[in-house]
Amino acid sequence: MDPRTNPYSPGAGTPPPELAGRDQVIERASVALARIRQGRAARSFVLYGLRGVGKTVLLNHIRLDAEAQKITTVRVQAPEERSLPALLVSALRATLIRLDRLEAAKATTHKALRALAGFASSLKVKYRDIEVNLSARPEKGLADSGDLDADLSDVITSAGMAAADGNTAIALFIDELQYVHEEQLAALISALHAAGQAQLPVTMVAAGLPQLLAQTGRAKSYAERLFEFVSVDRLDNDAAIKALRVPAEREHVRFQPAAIDVILRQTHCYPYFLQEWGKHSWNVAEASPISTSDARRATELALAELDESFFRVRFDRLAPSEKRYLRAMAELGPDPHRSGDVADVLRKKVTTVAPTRSALIAGGMIYGPSHGDTAFTVPLFDGFMRRIMPTFQ
Repeated sequence: MDPRTNPYSPGAGTPPPELAGRDQVIERASVALARIRQGRAARSFVLYGLRGVGKTVLLNHIRLDAEAQKITTVRVQAPEERSLPALLVSALRATLIRLDRLEAAKATTHKALRALAGFASSLKVKYRDIEVNLSARPEKGLADSGDLDADLSDVITSAGMAAADGNTAIALFIDELQYVHEEQLAALISALHAAGQAQLPVTMVAAGLPQLLAQTGRAKSYAERLFEFVSVDRLDNDAAIKALRVPAEREHVRFQPAAIDVILRQTHCYPYFLQEWGKHSWNVAEASPISTSDARRATELALAELDESFFRVRFDRLAPSEKRYLRAMAELGPDPHRSGDVADVLRKKVTTVAPTRSALIAGGMIYGPSHGDTAFTVPLFDGFMRRIMPTFQ
């Protein structure tokens, strides 16, 4: 069929043509944001799950809903090599400039900009990637102590006061939160806690890998009371079928039920993979309905493309010892495994491979679903490891 009319859209954070199975999460976030907008208490929202479940898509959808509610949003993606203070300085500066256009908030916005200037100046030595030049002059004694916890609380509190005067709210939207160092994460949690205690309209909606639960708990023991942790998992069968069928039906194309069964078995109902298989099934099919043979051919093409892009880009960043560790995990299968079992496959002691395991967790390749267990953060990665490293020695 014509690839120009192919409705499927695999990509990093690319909205699918049919956002199936996520209505409940979207509504819960909408209620929390509406309460913050009204000056009522609500916990910050943390979405967590494996790669390919659509966390970024959900985060962006919720952000657009927040903006429709006249909430001022601050959008941040936390890469591994940047500090949170540097990311927040530039993002909050743009947010405060927008708030400065509101006449009722001018005085408090100017104070927040002075707090941000003091914050940037005092922490530039420690966080050398802070590069934004601010026109506001720092106010002595405001967010300039050099202590990240205290200064970030001053900045967030000052921004919250400006939002309150402007009859709006500020929502921080942070993707890949697991890459924020725990010291910086602790300061962010403290700042949000301080704003909440002052009943200021500031909240956060964040997304990250499953290790976020342990990271936030280590950073601050009260994180579980401050955040609403929401697991984002693969779709159930009905939602997965809807994600496949509806976009095609809008183009007057059908799937044979058996073709859908093939795709669900291969993708395990992960949203990103459904889009990949949907795209390739459409492109190989000559006409409607899309058949089981089309779905099987799509499986070959989808895996080949994933091996060269989605999987390969992660594999190429790994050290040789990390590749061997992941190949040992793949030897045991896709399910979580005891760290001792992985070490046994490698014929090494657990203590010897522990640094490799820690590096893979820090890099977002694996996580510990429970104490002593290890699992892939990327679905289907075990199959890729067996394909790219066919023999294990």
